Amino acid sequence: MRDDKTGPTRAAGAAGTAVTTGEGAAGLSRRRVVAGGVLATAGFLSLGTPGAAARPSPPAGRSAAAPRGLSSFTAVAAGEADATAVPAGYTADVLAPWGQPVRAAGPRWRADGSGTAAEQARQVGSHHHGVRYFPLGDGAAGDRHGLLVIGHEATDAELLGGGAAKAAAAQGLTVVAVRESGGVWRAVDSAYNRRITADSPVRFSGPVRAGGGSRGVLACSGQGTTPWGTYLAAEENFNAVFGTDDPGWRRGEKHVRYGLSADGFGHPWHRADPRFDLGAHEAGPDGFGWIVELDPRDPSAVPVKRTALGRFMHGSATVTEAAGRLVVYSTDSEDGEYLYKYVSADGWRRMRDQGRSPLDHGTLYAARISPDGAGGWLPLRHGHGPLTRDNGWRDQADVLVRARMAADALGATPLARPEGVAVSPRDGEVYLALANSAGGAPCSGGPEQGAAAGVCVRGADRYGRVIRWREAADDGTPPSFRWEEFLVAGDPDLSSDGAFAAPKGLWFGADGTLWISTGISGHDLNGTAAVYRAAGNNALLAADPTTGKVRRFLTAPRGAEVTGVTATPDGRTLFVNIQHPGERTARWGAPDSADPGAVSTWPSGRPGDRPRSATVAVHPVRDPRRRESS
Repeated sequence: MRDDKTGPTRAAGAAGTAVTTGEGAAGLSRRRVVAGGVLATAGFLSLGTPGAAARPSPPAGRSAAAPRGLSSFTAVAAGEADATAVPAGYTADVLAPWGQPVRAAGPRWRADGSGTAAEQARQVGSHHHGVRYFPLGDGAAGDRHGLLVIGHEATDAELLGGGAAKAAAAQGLTVVAVRESGGVWRAVDSAYNRRITADSPVRFSGPVRAGGGSRGVLACSGQGTTPWGTYLAAEENFNAVFGTDDPGWRRGEKHVRYGLSADGFGHPWHRADPRFDLGAHEAGPDGFGWIVELDPRDPSAVPVKRTALGRFMHGSATVTEAAGRLVVYSTDSEDGEYLYKYVSADGWRRMRDQGRSPLDHGTLYAARISPDGAGGWLPLRHGHGPLTRDNGWRDQADVLVRARMAADALGATPLARPEGVAVSPRDGEVYLALANSAGGAPCSGGPEQGAAAGVCVRGADRYGRVIRWREAADDGTPPSFRWEEFLVAGDPDLSSDGAFAAPKGLWFGADGTLWISTGISGHDLNGTAAVYRAAGNNALLAADPTTGKVRRFLTAPRGAEVTGVTATPDGRTLFVNIQHPGERTARWGAPDSADPGAVSTWPSGRPGDRPRSATVAVHPVRDPRRRESS
């Protein structure tokens, strides 16, 4: 962790290339950014005035800026380099890599992986996924100084070392202050900086109380931001770390439906911590799989698990509003799972004035999607339809703990690995990324027709797609929407500048640009299929919702996914998460404890180094003629 007096030094690179070196004793020795293309203007993107139909909220204490629009840029070519590529005229500063101390006095990163669990709990976590920027200060001050909240989804055993306790310390959340000075972003020491791990105290709120315990946030995937300035973390694949050696344990219906098994996906946390032993604590998994709220501006705030939003493998927590009510879209991000929407019981401002959380009192819905373009929302409400005591549903808490099974009973539509959700600030249309599918359960609502083949899980949808819909007016009729296909990954009509596969993350700039981050899995990444060859490494792409034109803006290093995206209020800096560089790929093989850098050594670039997940701050290269106060 650097303080405000310690920063990187920058060396000029070759034409079309920006090279950054030096990070201080606690940081990285070298950061590599490959750039190509032409920059047309210096602006970037803005958080603009929300549309009337859906109102994504600006950061608390800051009015939304007028949209400037996305700068013109020449698309970055697809490639397989072990580097992060951005267009010429832009640069990328590496922030908050895995293992960096959260506070200046914290334990230093150990490049050999020998750090302890106690040290990891005071360092930035691994597998960066969700990210949001919270400005510190008003106006220009908040554009250059703020807090990043970063979600940590998982770990790589061959890179981490240290066993279950260290892995638990590497998941959860990081809050870290960042500042731009002299044209360079860096992490800075701050009393706000903190870690939330699988051992941190938490509080349960809403219909479900305590669940399987009152400790721990883990497997943090997507994210959202509330209008009152808090962060929402989506707990995703929590099932991976539960298991048991109890020969008497039997796998029941609920275990099967939530992917729980005795071997715990090969992660034997149960041998180090009985909380994760299915034989010892039957209700243990009930404590995870929730949306978690955290106030990043309160270093003493205890994370709150908002149980009214249901328990499943949350892939997103996208916040908007409709008719004054808070709306949260979320996905269950496994193949054949569902799309959900939560709506607060009343206007969120009124509820907060009354001391009631809009996240505790409301209705959770699951989507039913028909091939003819119709869609509807099915309430997961105790006493509604089959969700009755006679059918084995005890109360509303039971419905929410078993939300997957409740959605099954209602006849929700299984989808092709639903992931990110984004709401357009221009017209309120909602976009959903469907990463891909190997095939599975049929869609409800009739025979396969046209584009619905890739939306409902009917057969293989190898490369994924993005759909969108517009919600019907709130006129007292059952909630409904009309959907259509927006983009199909692998579409031959897409130019080489926009070829992509496995769309997972979606995020809107207020100028209306839709940012798509991709997560091609390791067994396909850099593979021989034509679509994967055209896509290259995973990437961040800019899509025009009106024309459907897609351009590649950033490419990730080998083995990495591009995950969360956020921006400063003035839109000049984009923060992008690079997750698990160096994982197994179809072309480059796999790392192991003897050679952790076999696939990637990003971001240091030193031979043999461990690859590290990190956030990059992408922004226009500063004009040396421009004078700015620090």
